[in-house]
Amino acid sequence: MKSYWLAAGLALILACPAWALQFRSTAHAAILYDAPSRQAGKVAVAGIGVPFEVFVETENWTKVRDHTGRLAWLENAALGNTRTVMVSVDEAVVRQQAHDHAEPGFRVTRGVVLEVQNDSGTGWIRVRHADGLIGWLRQSEVWGE
Repeated sequence: MKSYWLAAGLALILACPAWALQFRSTAHAAILYDAPSRQAGKVAVAGIGVPFEVFVETENWTKVRDHTGRLAWLENAALGNTRTVMVSVDEAVVRQQAHDHAEPGFRVTRGVVLEVQNDSGTGWIRVRHADGLIGWLRQSEVWGE
């Protein structure tokens, strides 16, 4: 009987798509609030392209989590469709191809926001820097993917 409940629980966990992470990025500078209202307390200001993990979406507001773990509310109009990531390591090497031995293209430091061009599905993502530089970065070195 115990193995039945274990198997049923495991099947439920694996079948539950609601736990999949969804990330959205800001389309323009935006105010983060502590409740879904412009009259609520202001928590912070996010710049253009900052990625957030989405928790709850309502008609006009989205509850998000930032790279520090802070929860806040954003107006839906502040969120865009461009996928971005934020560098989460002190320094990351963006390479010309998607493997560790490829030639370095450029380096980025913690907190830099990069636009996602392609996800190889192999642990590497193709990114574009605001300066136009493009290359491949290890997915484990960013937040928001």
